[in-house]
Amino acid sequence: AVVDIAIQDYVADVASELIYQNKSQISTEVLFVFPLAPNMAIYSFQACSEDAKVQAMLQDEVQQLHEDTGHWENLEYVWDQPNCPAEVFACFLGTLSPGREVVVTLRYVQELPREPDGAAHFVLPPTLHPYTKHYGRAFALPSAVFPLAVWNCRTSKLPYSLLLTASLQSPRGVAKVQANFALTPLIYTARDRSTAQVSLAGSPPSQHDLELLVYFGEPTAVSAMVEKGDPGAPPGSLLGDPMVLVTLAPSIPEAVPGQRQSGEFIFLLDTTFLEHAQVSPQSWDQDGDSLLLLLKTLPLGCYFNIYCYGETSMGIYSQSVKYTQDNLTEAMRRIPSTCSCLDDTNLLGTLRSIYNTPRPRGHARQLFIFMARLPPDKEAIAAEVCRHRNSHRCFTFFFSEDSAALAIALARETGGEAAYVSSDNICMTFVVLKCLKRALKPAAEGVSLSWTLPCGLEAEVLGGTPQSIFQGQHSLLYAQIHGQAQDTTVAKGVMTLQYSLDGQDVSHTIEFPLCPQGDGRLAGHRLAARCLLKRLLPEAASGSGDEPRHRSVEISLTSGIICPFTSYVGVRTSQRVTWYRGPLALLPPRQSLIPCQIILLRGSYQISSCYPTSIWVPPGWLTAVCASWIALRRLTHGITALSQRGACSKACKPPPPSVSSLKHVDRRELFLCSPSFGSWSTKAIAECQELAALQNIDGSWALSSGLASVLEVNEAEIKGKMPGEVMEPSIWATVLAVTWLNRNDKCYQDLCELLEAKAVTWLCSRAVSQLDKCLEAANTLLGSTVKPSVFRL
Repeated sequence: AVVDIAIQDYVADVASELIYQNKSQISTEVLFVFPLAPNMAIYSFQACSEDAKVQAMLQDEVQQLHEDTGHWENLEYVWDQPNCPAEVFACFLGTLSPGREVVVTLRYVQELPREPDGAAHFVLPPTLHPYTKHYGRAFALPSAVFPLAVWNCRTSKLPYSLLLTASLQSPRGVAKVQANFALTPLIYTARDRSTAQVSLAGSPPSQHDLELLVYFGEPTAVSAMVEKGDPGAPPGSLLGDPMVLVTLAPSIPEAVPGQRQSGEFIFLLDTTFLEHAQVSPQSWDQDGDSLLLLLKTLPLGCYFNIYCYGETSMGIYSQSVKYTQDNLTEAMRRIPSTCSCLDDTNLLGTLRSIYNTPRPRGHARQLFIFMARLPPDKEAIAAEVCRHRNSHRCFTFFFSEDSAALAIALARETGGEAAYVSSDNICMTFVVLKCLKRALKPAAEGVSLSWTLPCGLEAEVLGGTPQSIFQGQHSLLYAQIHGQAQDTTVAKGVMTLQYSLDGQDVSHTIEFPLCPQGDGRLAGHRLAARCLLKRLLPEAASGSGDEPRHRSVEISLTSGIICPFTSYVGVRTSQRVTWYRGPLALLPPRQSLIPCQIILLRGSYQISSCYPTSIWVPPGWLTAVCASWIALRRLTHGITALSQRGACSKACKPPPPSVSSLKHVDRRELFLCSPSFGSWSTKAIAECQELAALQNIDGSWALSSGLASVLEVNEAEIKGKMPGEVMEPSIWATVLAVTWLNRNDKCYQDLCELLEAKAVTWLCSRAVSQLDKCLEAANTLLGSTVKPSVFRL
C-alpha cells in the first residue's frame, strides 16, 4: 500500500493505492469494503486490472441507474462479515484470475479532531493498515479465500508493505509531529516552516493503528488558511473560488462547580421518563423523584423550562424562566396537569415551539430530549433540528431500540450526546446526570465572525456560524471568498472573532494572506461541499420546491461528495476503451454497471483478543430521503437477521439498523447504560433523591424532621448537638448533609457531586469561620471522619 496524506490545519486529504494479488490456484471474485469514520467522505475510487477498470461515479438518483446493475447478491456477502461495522463503502470488483492483481486507488477527505493542546489528530483507517485479519477489506466471495485477509494476528510479521508520507501545512507553522510508530526526521519545505514532510520509517507496527499528532505554531483562538480553488472550475462556483479554512477554538476556563453559571436548560419529557421518574398525580407527594434530582443540580444564574410533549406543545412556562426556588416549585406543581394527555405524538410541534421562542441573551440553549418510542414524523424532526443546529445542543435519551437512530443523530448534529437507558430508574438517573455534567461546561456565547477584505471581495461562511462554543470543543468553518479585488496590491485580509465569556466581551483579530495556498487537492472545498449539503438537506426535505434538491445534486456531482439525492454507480470499462468522463451523459456501449454502494450495517461482537469489544449503532448523519434509495431498499432487506454476538447484555443491546438517512456514529459518542453500576443500589438512589428534594436551589438545607429522617438521626439530638457559634440552623443542617454524603462507608460522588458543590459554595459564602467547629460536631454526631478539604478548608 502507498498512502499519501496531506494535512492542512485540521483538514486531511488521503490518497491511497492498494495492490491486491490472488496467490491462490483458482479464480476469485473480489469485493472491496471500506468502513467510513465520522466526518469522512470518499470523493474518488477506481480499481484497475489487466483487463478492465472499475470506477465509482456519482449519478442523480432520478436516473435510477441501479435498476440496471443487477447482481446485488454480490454485496450481500458483506452482511455475513462480522468485521464490517457501521457504514461501509462496498464495490464488487469482479473475478481475479490466479496470479493476477488488482490496483485500488481510493481518495477521501476528513475533518480532524483537535486535541486539548491544539494538535490535529489523524488515525490511518485500518483498511490501509490491516494489522489483523479482521481489518482485511478486500474479501473473496464465497468459495475462495483471499490470501491478503488471512493471517495470525499474534504474529509480528505483516504480509504486506506500507509506504506512508505526510505533507503538513499551516500558516502558523508546523512545530512538531508525534506518532505511535517510527518516523523519519521532520523536513521543512518552506523557510517560514509553514510546510513540512514526514514519512514512515521502516516497517509499520503490527499491533495497533497508526496515529499522528501534528502540532502547529502557538495555539490561537482563531486561525485561518486559504486554499486555492480548482483552476478548471468557473469563477464564482463552489470549487472555483478560494476557500478559507477557519478554526474557532476559544480558550474557556473550567467552571468552578457550585458557582453561578449561565445557560438555558430545557427538558422535553415523554411518558416513559415521567413513569420512571415517578411524576404522576398519584405519586406526586413522594420525595424520591428523578426529575427533581436533575432540576436541583442546575446552577444558580441559569434559565430553565419543562415541556411535556403530547397532543399540545405547551411548556410549563411560555418561555424559559430564571432558576429560582419559587419558579422551580411552581414548575413541579404544574407538571401533573400539563402531562395528563401525554401520548408522545407531538415532538415536532414542541421543537418548533421552542425554536420560535427567543433564548435569554447570553445563555447557551441546551435541550434534554427523552424518547419513549420513535415519533411518526422522524424525518421532519431530523430536518428541523438540523436547520437549527447552530443555535443549541441536544442531549437525547432513548428508552426503545426503534428510536435510537433518531436520538443519536439529533445529538451528534448539534454536538451533544445520546444515551440508551433501560427502564431501570437507577440507570436513567445515573446516565442523565452524567450528560448533565457535560452540559454544565462553560461556553463562549454570542459567537460571531466579521471580515475586512479588499474592495471587491466578500466572504460567505457555508453552513453558518455556531452561536455557542463549549469548553473542550472547537468549530471548523468554511468560508468562500467571492469576487475580484480592485486593488491587487493588498495581499491580506482581516478576520475578527467576537464572543462573550462569563459576561465579558472578548475579541480576537488575525490577519491572513489572501494568496491561495494548497496543493490543488481541494480538501477544504470538498468538506465545505459536505457542509453545504447538510445545510440544504432540511430545505429539500421540507418540500419547499425543487431548487434545494437540484442545488444539492449539482454540488454533489461537482465535488464528488455523495448526498441523499445521488448514489454511487460502479462502471466497468475495458482497458482497450477510452474512458468517458461526462458525469451525466449516457454511458458508452462498451461499459457495464456493477454493484457499488454505501451500506449501513451494525453489529455487536467480540472477535478475538486482538480486536477490542465494540458496540456499533445505526448511522448518524441526517438525510430525509435516504429511505427511498432503490439500492438501499434492496441492501437492507433482511438486514435485521444479522447475528448478534458479544458480551453486550439484552438490556443494553444496540438498536436495530434503520433505512433512515442517519449515518455513522462514533461509538465514543454514545453512552450505553448497563444494568450494573457497581455499588449503586436502589436504596442509594432513593437516599440521594430524598436529600435532593429537601435542598434549596441555593445549595442549603433547612433543619427539619425530613432531614433528620434521611440522616437517620433524632431531630432533637441534631438540635442539641448544634455548636453554639452557629447563628443560623440552616448552616448546621447543610454541614450535616454534606458530611453525611461523605461518610466513610458511603460514596455519592457521581450522583450528588453537583448538589454538594452548591452546598459548599453556599457555606463558604456564609459561614467560613464556623465550618471547623461544625464539621467536628457533625463527625461526632454521624460517627464519620470527613476531612476539612471537603469544605475547601
